Amino acid sequence: MREITLGGALQAPAVALGCMRMAALDKAEANRLLHTALENGVNFFDHADIYGGGQSERLFAEALPMSPAMREKVLLQSKCSILPGVAYDCSKEHILRSVDGILERLDTEYLDVLLLHRPDALVEPEEVAEAFHSLKEAGKVRHFGVSNHNPGQIALLEQACGGKLIIDQLQMSIAHCLAIDAGLNVNIENSFAVDRDGDILNYCRLHGITIQAWSPFQYGMFQGTFLGSDKYPALNEKINQLAEKYDATPNAIAIAWLLRHPAKIQAIVGTTNAGRLEGICKASEITLTRQEWYSLYIAAGKSLP
Repeated sequence: MREITLGGALQAPAVALGCMRMAALDKAEANRLLHTALENGVNFFDHADIYGGGQSERLFAEALPMSPAMREKVLLQSKCSILPGVAYDCSKEHILRSVDGILERLDTEYLDVLLLHRPDALVEPEEVAEAFHSLKEAGKVRHFGVSNHNPGQIALLEQACGGKLIIDQLQMSIAHCLAIDAGLNVNIENSFAVDRDGDILNYCRLHGITIQAWSPFQYGMFQGTFLGSDKYPALNEKINQLAEKYDATPNAIAIAWLLRHPAKIQAIVGTTNAGRLEGICKASEITLTRQEWYSLYIAAGKSLP
């Protein structure tokens, strides 16, 4: 498995396993999935306190007990700040309480990375800084980042925290890559030219922040996967051609497209199928040509100016 450096601070695999749907598995299925990940060099696991109402983290710990030897082998990331259907909360009190719950459910003494899951309109950056400092001093969290934040929100937090955030986790796939669209359509009158996120892609590259791509097989926000979808016939035809060329699965080609970007994106894949995960991991061995990368982009219904 190819490795990248997250935010210049943490060595990690280019493909990570997202554990959002883990609560739907039984212990044996979860054990098989997690050991398949480790056997293929995927030792980075992405959680959130809301996944499965906390049950995804509990099942993870049951299926892969955190003995000292195992804990040294894995990288654990979790997220907090969402109160489902109620509010976003980045207060100091909520962050500290959330991390204690996460550590208890994962049965570990520390997280390698903690992310703020969504921006909180009522955030007090100084409170976040106090929470992060307290967690760092207590040895409960080693690195910090955000998810779904724009450049201004990141800069505001970094100014208060006095240190760099190493990750911004963003939705990104061939079919959903607004940050790439905007960069390719500068000064053009079309919908792709709209910069919705403050040039977040280049901001992260300029500031050494790693982008983690969530939902790398989805179009829209949880509307469905483009793989095998009749909404994307040209894209699937091109993906299948490249899958045959590289002796890989279509899933691997979709991930290889993300990994080809020079921003050194880390892909968070949420499959619960051990066999599918094994196929996806081949993406790290594939380097698409420039022409192949652009042909997939165009096949997804995009156009070049």
